[in-house]
Amino acid sequence: MAGHSKWHNIMHRKGAQDRIRAGLFTKLAREITMAAKVGDPNPENNPRLRLAIFNARKESMPNDNIKRAIDRATAAGGENYEAVRYEGYGPGAVPVIVEALTDNPRRTVPEVRAIFTKAGGNLGENGSVSYMFSRIGLIVYSLSVAPEDVIFEEILSAGAEDLEVSDDGYTITTNPDNFAQVQQALQNKFGEAEQAKLTWVANAPVEVSGEVAEKLEKFMDAMDDNDDVQNVFVGANFA
Repeated sequence: MAGHSKWHNIMHRKGAQDRIRAGLFTKLAREITMAAKVGDPNPENNPRLRLAIFNARKESMPNDNIKRAIDRATAAGGENYEAVRYEGYGPGAVPVIVEALTDNPRRTVPEVRAIFTKAGGNLGENGSVSYMFSRIGLIVYSLSVAPEDVIFEEILSAGAEDLEVSDDGYTITTNPDNFAQVQQALQNKFGEAEQAKLTWVANAPVEVSGEVAEKLEKFMDAMDDNDDVQNVFVGANFA
């Protein structure tokens, strides 16, 4: 019986992981399709599509899935997604930005509002919390790619804004407008980055711990479980 129970638990965890991976691939494919539809389907001529493919490959998304996502953008009667942003306050009055890609905003809005409400927060108007965040490009390289002075010289010439060095590696920040240019310049020099993305960073994050931190994590998980939600940004540091 114990052996059966253990096997059941292993299979349950594997099933949960498979569902998470399938949901992640769905979100990545949606971003690829959207990027290819609003721009050139050739990633060489489309920085947004290049970034979407880069992030898909970082998550080990198969090339066939990536190709199908691009093909859907040019197919007759293909899916049409709209990029929307929601803002509000989550548990502990923590400011939150939610980015979504949806084919039906009338469906997505009440779903996102319900997640806010269930967590004890509230969905606000656009602009209600985004002023508390900065939009930046973020690129991460390992320390092994080059000495710090070489990295610093290269990011200056590429047009990056700042460099932070830690045991985790080099973290390079850019203005979102020249993110693609900086990413490409650094890739040409040092190869593919470990991480590259456009993100929202809180200007004065709230410190959360205990019950508030648990509620906030559950809130973020609930948002991630929604198929339309692509990214969730919270203005908090977990103690």
